[in-house]
Amino acid sequence: MGYAYYEIYRDGEKIQAGYSVEAVCEEPGCEEQIDRGLAYLCGETPGGDEGGCGGYFCGEHLYMAHEGQHGERCIRCHDKGTDPLETSPDAMVATFGQV
Repeated sequence: MGYAYYEIYRDGEKIQAGYSVEAVCEEPGCEEQIDRGLAYLCGETPGGDEGGCGGYFCGEHLYMAHEGQHGERCIRCHDKGTDPLETSPDAMVATFGQV
């Protein structure tokens, strides 16, 4: 089986997937053209798994999974709803000035 085109079930619906299947990022309001290949997948398994929803998102809307996990996650699946871009109290802050 190749990964250019295949069919999967996601949320009870049969959809086309693979890097030859053109799509639009599934983040609401985003119109970025992508494909339904593994590079744009939320989680590790097409169709969804315990780590990701199985949706397809552009690079701007995918975030690296936590240490010990594989794949990437959309904002809703990363930290189960916590925004990975939000400042945390233990975040390093760097300021730059002119010399």
